[in-house]
Amino acid sequence: MNIKEIESNVQKALDEIRPFLIADGGDISLVEIKSDIVKVKLLGACTDCSVNKMTLKSGVEATIKRFVPQIKEVISVN
Repeated sequence: MNIKEIESNVQKALDEIRPFLIADGGDISLVEIKSDIVKVKLLGACTDCSVNKMTLKSGVEATIKRFVPQIKEVISVN
């Protein structure tokens, strides 16, 4: 899978989980994909949410890994 396919699949994964984040007043955007690490930015209510670390790992990271198994980690940047 080349970088364009990886980026496309990561975007598909984010599109799948975005409605849940929007429902809670937040959103997410892709910042960068570097080797096997995806950097995202949590937006809106997600930035201050007390469970955003859990959402990032169990929701966002799990969904992205389902679409792109070679991704090792998803991290949030400001």
